[in-house]
Amino acid sequence: MMRIESWIIITTICATLFQSFLTTKSVPEAHKIINLPGQPQVSFHQYAGYVTIDEKQQKALFYYFVEAETKVASKPLVLWLTGGPGCSSIGSGALMENGPFRPSGDILLRNEYSWNKEANMLYLESPAGVGFSYHANKSFYNSVNDEITARDNLAFLKSWFTIFPEYKKRDFFITGGSYAGHYVPQLAQLILQSNMRFNLKGIAIGNPLLEFNTDFNSRAEYWWSHGLISDSTYEAFTSLCNFSQIFRSQSIQNVPLSPVCSKVATEYSREVTKFIDIYDVTLDVCLPSIVSQSKMLNKLVNLELTLHDTGNIDVCEEDEITKYLNRKDVQVALNAKLIGVSRWNICSNVINYEWQNLEVPTIHLLGMLAKSGIRVLVYSGDQDSVIPLIGTRKLVYELAREVGLKITVPYRPWFEGKQIAGWTQVYGDFLSFATVRGAGHGVPFTQPERSLVLFKGFLSGEPLTRSIAVNPNS
Repeated sequence: MMRIESWIIITTICATLFQSFLTTKSVPEAHKIINLPGQPQVSFHQYAGYVTIDEKQQKALFYYFVEAETKVASKPLVLWLTGGPGCSSIGSGALMENGPFRPSGDILLRNEYSWNKEANMLYLESPAGVGFSYHANKSFYNSVNDEITARDNLAFLKSWFTIFPEYKKRDFFITGGSYAGHYVPQLAQLILQSNMRFNLKGIAIGNPLLEFNTDFNSRAEYWWSHGLISDSTYEAFTSLCNFSQIFRSQSIQNVPLSPVCSKVATEYSREVTKFIDIYDVTLDVCLPSIVSQSKMLNKLVNLELTLHDTGNIDVCEEDEITKYLNRKDVQVALNAKLIGVSRWNICSNVINYEWQNLEVPTIHLLGMLAKSGIRVLVYSGDQDSVIPLIGTRKLVYELAREVGLKITVPYRPWFEGKQIAGWTQVYGDFLSFATVRGAGHGVPFTQPERSLVLFKGFLSGEPLTRSIAVNPNS
């Protein structure tokens, strides 16, 4: 009798494990994208779908995963997080910046400088309420903060690595831009604290918000040095009312500006006008398209911050993306659905992010990560006036001095092809700063080729190309 009962128990356990195995193995196939509407023929696989991070609360985060173009099994895994706070990693990240395709009318065009040339790319819509990600209890959206976002991102990774176990031991990097200056280092810190690590090798953040006062107050100097504001307005910003005061009053504290600050803000708006995209001051604007992500970090500015159309850059791209991702056939192909919202938006209009989080500095986390042996790259598009390189470079330099990291690669230019692509400086073995020449806030969007060279160098851990041999007769 005991033997029969033992066999029953063993059989039950085996059946349960087998069923679990089948379930786990079936998820990637269920999430596999056959073809996105209008996409060109490609050789790599794509996946998209939901990862439920809280069954009881019905909280699920949506992801889009693109395998590397070649050598899938040996190339690293890279997670991309778009900032905002509250903007889409698929819309703003994959389809606008560094993914394999960009919408154009009814079709998708191939991005020849997609980051999946160098890595397996994972794009996450986070927190819940952003893009296709959702929470069944809408009260969740009333108060979302950095702590919730980091915790949910970690829960997502734990589940995603269960679904795709072949990537669990792969070299893993976390990247992002703008408010991802909070998202990325906070998630990396949680990974280290959890002892999960996921073989985390490094983080890279572009034009990141790292320290509220330094980042926002560097705008005035940038605007003045590029001729956007007058001498008197610059003097007012530095002596009467700085930009962080204006932002804090209108966007965080939600109180009226003082008469002095109101006058400074009015003069700034009059001089810059609505015909400059402060996310890239060199480019024209695309009217009447509004850049949603820019509004997230510039809620106070009485300007129409817009995309633009210059050279080979389709700067009305946000309209194309929004139209594409709201197509039913596209949502079916992506295994996506609209829950609690009637439309997909590039930045969430349902979550109420706690704006006080913007004042929490994250620069010290970069020092902790670098001291822990995690590679840290901070890069700045030098045409961005929203998070200008002036403040970012200062913060990284002061951090290195504070934690005792000596300069190992002195400030010098780096190259893409035969042209200077930017400037770089390295501190110790794990902390680097780089500029990208001619790039705006979204570096891969405005300088795709240079961003790919930067990305490749970051993954390899090698210093950016110092110089080139130029034939004077060529």
